Amino acid sequence: MSFLNSLPQATAQGLIWGLLALGVAVTYQVMDYADLTVDGSFATGGAVCAVSIAAGLPAAAALGVAVLAGMATGYVTGILHTSFKIPGILAGILSQLALYSINMRIMGRSNLTISRTQYNLLLSSADVKGALLTAALICLAVITALVWFFKTEVGFALRATGNNEAMAKAQGINIDAMKRLGLVISNGLIGLSGGLLAQYQGNADINMGRGAIVIGLAAVIIGSRLMFLADSFLWRFAATVFGSIVYFSVLSMVMYLGLSTVDLKLFTAAFVALFLSLPKGLVKKEMV
Repeated sequence: MSFLNSLPQATAQGLIWGLLALGVAVTYQVMDYADLTVDGSFATGGAVCAVSIAAGLPAAAALGVAVLAGMATGYVTGILHTSFKIPGILAGILSQLALYSINMRIMGRSNLTISRTQYNLLLSSADVKGALLTAALICLAVITALVWFFKTEVGFALRATGNNEAMAKAQGINIDAMKRLGLVISNGLIGLSGGLLAQYQGNADINMGRGAIVIGLAAVIIGSRLMFLADSFLWRFAATVFGSIVYFSVLSMVMYLGLSTVDLKLFTAAFVALFLSLPKGLVKKEMV
C-alpha cells in the first residue's frame, strides 16, 4: 500500500524531470549532440529560482529567470564549441565545471531553503495533487511549443543540422548558429526543470544536478523503447516525459523493496543498460 501511495509523488517528480529529459532529447535526438552541460545548468536553474524567490520575486517570474539562466549556460557551451572549436563533449564538461563555482556564487552557500510556509510557490511536495496538475500543464505547454517550433523554418533548419551538417551547410544554413540555438533551447528547458524541482522540494542544493544527464538519457531511452508509434515529434516528446515517469516509478518501487540508497547509481546504470539492449520501436519513420 505504501508503494501505491508513493506513485503520485513519483509521477510528479517524473513530470518535473521530464522537462529536463525534453531538453536532453533536443540535443541527443534532434541535434545528435552529446551535451554534458546538463548537470550544471540544472543546478543553475534551481539556484537562480531559489535566490529570486528569496529576494521577493514571484514564483512564476523566478521560474522565468531560471529559464533565462539555463539558456545562458547553453549559449556559453555553444560559443565554446562553435567559436573556439572545442569538441562538443569537452565544451559541455568545461561549462559544467565552471557552473559549480558559479552556482555557489549565486546561492552564497551550498543549500538555500525556500519553504512554502514563507513563500507562495507554484508547486510543493506538501501538495502532491496540486504539483501533479501544475507540472502536467507545464509539460503539455512545453511539448506543444516544441512541436510547433520544429515545424517552423528555423526548426527545420535545426533538424537538418542534426541530420546532416554537410548537407545543411550546402543548403546555406548557418550550422554554428543552429547548434547554439539548439543548446540554448535545451538548457533553457533544463533550467526550467531545475527551478521547478527547487520549488517542489523547497530548496536548491549545489549537488542537485549531479547525475542529471543520466536521468535525462534514461527517460529518453526508456521512452523511445516503450512508445512503438514514436513517428512524430508529438509522440517522441510525449514518450520522453512518459519515460521519466516510468523511471521514477520504478525507482520508487525498488526503494520500497529495500534497495539501499548507496546502490541507486548502480541500479540506474543497470536499468538504462537494460533498455538500451532492447530493440527500438517497431515503427521507424522520420519525425514530422
